[in-house]
Amino acid sequence: MAWELAQLNIGRVVAPLDSPALHGFTSMLDHINQLAEQSPGFVWRLQSESGNATDVPFDDDPLLIANLSVWRSVEDLRSYVYAGEHLQMLRQRKQWFSHRPGPNQVLWWVPAGHRPSLTEARAALALLALNGPTAHAFTFAQAFEAPPQANQLVQVSVD
Repeated sequence: MAWELAQLNIGRVVAPLDSPALHGFTSMLDHINQLAEQSPGFVWRLQSESGNATDVPFDDDPLLIANLSVWRSVEDLRSYVYAGEHLQMLRQRKQWFSHRPGPNQVLWWVPAGHRPSLTEARAALALLALNGPTAHAFTFAQAFEAPPQANQLVQVSVD
């Protein structure tokens, strides 16, 4: 079995998305999403008919938005997140997002071809909040390798 990296990041915007306070964020969203899709290692991202996921409810808080995507590797995702125009946008996040307690991002491995749901993503985020980084839910700061390939597993028998 091959693996891909799922990632969720959430943020609570400081105002409704259609407000002038969020114009700098919302005006760049389509472009930033297009850059992600063109980045090496990009596989998939959650989106609604709007072309992004800002209108897909994460929970009961209408100001909490989520980004859920799948990548080939931690390195591919890291290269996209911490470089170029995405990094420039990331540096401005305090203008658009308020502080919220707990982790705002989680990474986890999924079988290749699997597209995680927001339910799975919420569970991974809760697991990270509860246990800290583990092989099942982790961060860039403490990343874990993909599970071994099925054909690499060592069979142990006790006779």
